Amino acid sequence: MAFDFHKNKDEYYLQQKDNATEFIHPFVEQFVKIDSNLKVLEVGCAEGGVLCSFLAKGAIGVGIELQQSRLELAQHYLSAEIPQEQFNLINKNIYDIDPQKDFPFLFDLIVLKDVIEHIPNQEKVIGQLTKFLAPGGKIFFGFPPWQMPFGGHQQICNSKILHLVPYFHLLPKFMYKGILKMFGEPQGIVDELLFIKETGISLERFERIVAQQNCRIVNKQLYLFNPIYKYKFKLKPRKQAKFIGALPYIKNYLTTCGYYLIEKK
Repeated sequence: MAFDFHKNKDEYYLQQKDNATEFIHPFVEQFVKIDSNLKVLEVGCAEGGVLCSFLAKGAIGVGIELQQSRLELAQHYLSAEIPQEQFNLINKNIYDIDPQKDFPFLFDLIVLKDVIEHIPNQEKVIGQLTKFLAPGGKIFFGFPPWQMPFGGHQQICNSKILHLVPYFHLLPKFMYKGILKMFGEPQGIVDELLFIKETGISLERFERIVAQQNCRIVNKQLYLFNPIYKYKFKLKPRKQAKFIGALPYIKNYLTTCGYYLIEKK
């Protein structure tokens, strides 16, 4: 089933790789050339599918991932396709990294795909990432707005019913938690979903943080249907209508994904 994609790591890896090649690359390449001269860092690289898409075009890459088990899978998948000298994988918190000491170079491109909405203190993390950029470097963000129909990441629930209920993550915390418990969700999933409720981010808040961190948006694309839905749910990706994308606040409820490319001012 489509909702089981996270459990099938082989399929998830291929989905992420293909999605990046088909949709993220054209978006990024309007400003950043992807070739053997590119040095790319992916934060939250998981099983390495997105990173592999850049390495396959010759880029030199580094992946950072906190979950050791996922990093081991990334090593397995990447080693099967990419020369070892072309990439490095790190199990470390980005706040514990000194880019001047821990990396042999700074990066032309940093990628966060479906990551920023899981990180607390987003102001701090964007400021930290700018320290990793080479002159003229860019940062790509792809994420679902918190208010979108499934912005609570209901797909990780065990209940097949909750998979299909839009917007219920927007209920007050006590009601949201009560529903999860009523449907028998284990404590680990309840805790994860409540954490996501705390860290979810709107399009407006993201853009405010970018400005506050002395950065600017150089490219932006909102989607009515997230490009990854092509692989997960067989839905054709569809860009958001411009008039909806211009509606403050309301656009978050009708936009399933935002792509942004930012740089330091």
